[in-house]
Amino acid sequence: MLFFFFSISIFGKLYLEFRLVASDRRSWRILLFGMLNVICTACLLMWCNSTNSMALTAYTYLTIFDLFSLITCLISSWVAMKKPSQSYSFGFERFEVLAVFASTVLVQLGALFILKESVERFVKQPDIHTGRLLVGTFVALFFNLLTLLSVKNKPFSYVSEAASTSWLQEHVADLSRSLCGIIPGLSSVLLPRMNPFVLINLAGALALGITYMLIEINNYNSVDTASAVAIALMTFGTMYPMSVYSGKVLLQTTPSHVLGQLDKLLREVSTLDGVLEVRNEHFWTVGFGALAGSVHVRIRRDANEQMVLAHVTNRLHTLVSTLTVQIFKDDWIRPSLVAGPLPAGAISASEYGTHSGFPPLSSRHVEEMDPLTSTPAKPSSPPPEFSFNTPGRNIQPVVFPSAPPQRPYSMGLTYGASPYASMLNQGFSHPGTGLGLGGFRTSFNTVPQRYGSMSKSVFSL
Repeated sequence: MLFFFFSISIFGKLYLEFRLVASDRRSWRILLFGMLNVICTACLLMWCNSTNSMALTAYTYLTIFDLFSLITCLISSWVAMKKPSQSYSFGFERFEVLAVFASTVLVQLGALFILKESVERFVKQPDIHTGRLLVGTFVALFFNLLTLLSVKNKPFSYVSEAASTSWLQEHVADLSRSLCGIIPGLSSVLLPRMNPFVLINLAGALALGITYMLIEINNYNSVDTASAVAIALMTFGTMYPMSVYSGKVLLQTTPSHVLGQLDKLLREVSTLDGVLEVRNEHFWTVGFGALAGSVHVRIRRDANEQMVLAHVTNRLHTLVSTLTVQIFKDDWIRPSLVAGPLPAGAISASEYGTHSGFPPLSSRHVEEMDPLTSTPAKPSSPPPEFSFNTPGRNIQPVVFPSAPPQRPYSMGLTYGASPYASMLNQGFSHPGTGLGLGGFRTSFNTVPQRYGSMSKSVFSL
C-alpha cells in the first residue's frame, strides 16, 4: 500500500511538470513529432519482422534515437522554465546533460545488441525478403532528416560541436574537402565537419541501398548481416564521443577547450592591484555552456576587499557564469624577540626606559602596537615588505642589566663609539662597544671578559 501511494505521488509530480512544459507553445511541435516518431517506429519494427532484415533493424534504432532526442528537447524546455531552488542551487541544467548521456549510452547498447545478433546470423544466414526493405529505408531516412532539421535540439547541437570528432566524420572530412574544391557552395554544409546525425543517417541509407541491390541481383543474403554490422559500428563510433563528453560534464571536470582561456584570466587576476596570490581555483561545467567555479584570492592588508572582489569578478565573469570568490587578507605573524620566560635580572619592555636612559614608550604608542606583530595596527600604514626573524623598526632595543665590566687601570684607554655600532643594530648591546650604558650588558653571560686578564699582564710588565 505504501509503494502504491509512493508511485501515485511520483506520477502526480511528473504530470504537473508535463503540464508546465505543455503550457509553452514551442513544445507543441516537439510533442507532435514525438507522436509521429512512435507511429513510424512501430511501422518500421513490423517491416523488420516481415523482411527478416537485420540491417533494417539496425537502421530503425536511429529512429528510436530520434525519439530520445525529442525527449531531451522537452527536458531542455523544462529546464529553461525552472528556476534554481534551495536543493538545486546551480539550477536544473544537469538534467539535460543526464538525458544526453542516457540517450547516447542506450543507442550504443542497441548497437552492441545488433553486433551480437549479427554474429549469430553469420553461422546460419536466413533468407531476406526485399519487398519492403527499400520502402522502409526511404521512410526512415525521410522521417529522421525531417526531425533533425525541423526541431531545434539545443543540447545535442552543443554536444556534437564540443565533442571530439568521430572516425566516420574524419574519413568523410577528407572527401568533403576535395568535393568543396570542385563545388565551393557545399563548404557551408560539409565543412569544417558534417553534422554527425545527418551523416549516420545518410551512411545507413546508403548501406541499405547497396544491400537491396545485391540481394535482388545476386541473392547475397549475407550482405544484409554485413550491412547491419557496418551500421552498428558507425552508430557506436558516432555516439561514443558524445557519451564521453557528457560523462565528463557529469563528473564535474574542467573542459579541455577552455583551459587556455582560464589560465590567461587567472594570470590577469594575479596582476591586479592588491592581489598577492590566487590559489585553490576549481572550475567545472554545470550544464552545456554553463561554467561554474570557485577561487581563493589573498590580498594585501591595506587593500580594499570590495574593490578587489569587483575586479576579480569582472575578469572571470566573461567565461565563468557562476563564480564564488573568497577574499582574505595577508596574515603574517612575526616571532617575538624573547621566547619563554625572561632570564633573571632582565627587564620588560615597559620598564626598560627608566633603567636604560632611553625615552620610555608612550601609552599612545603602546596602544597602537599590534599584539601579534611589531608594526602599528593602522589601516593607513603600508604593510611590511618582509616577515623574517628580524625586529621591526618601531620597537626600541631591550637591554638587560648585569654587573659592570672590569676595565684596565692607568692605561688611559678611551671607550668611545665602536666602529661596529652600525652593524649591531638588532636591539642588543655588545661588550666593549662603548654605548655609554655603564652597568648594562647583554644576556650572553658566557662571553669571556678577556680585557681583564690582559690588564694584569700589562701591569706585570
